[in-house]
Amino acid sequence: MADDHPIILFDGVCNLCEGFVQFVIRNDPDARFRFAPLQSDVGRQQLARVDLDGHGLDSVVLIENDHAHVKSDAVIRTAVHLGMPYRLLGPTRVLPRRLRDFAYDVVADRRYGWFGQKDSCLMPTDDIKSRFLAGAPGKDSN
Repeated sequence: MADDHPIILFDGVCNLCEGFVQFVIRNDPDARFRFAPLQSDVGRQQLARVDLDGHGLDSVVLIENDHAHVKSDAVIRTAVHLGMPYRLLGPTRVLPRRLRDFAYDVVADRRYGWFGQKDSCLMPTDDIKSRFLAGAPGKDSN
């Protein structure tokens, strides 16, 4: 994948995470972002590429130019990429990461209970399929 496309790795069975992906797609008119479920082969390959394999991540991961951002950093950097008005979240980076990630973890730990989960990963429609790194998210592919 070209370095000029940030990659978002997400929990493919989480309704909140799928909602986040759909939000990014709707608010990214230049189609800069690419996506892959953490559970897919390509997701695991991307984690390995940035030395995060084996860390048991279940949070959103943003990969930019071979550098990974996780949890609140990933959400804030994604918002900044989306432009106004979402880039107004950028200054929240000055808050201590421990505080930001605590809030992130509170929601993440309860996401299945609050938002539910699916039996399988998101299957993109034809109009957005090209934005997913895996040909069929949720299915193992190489």
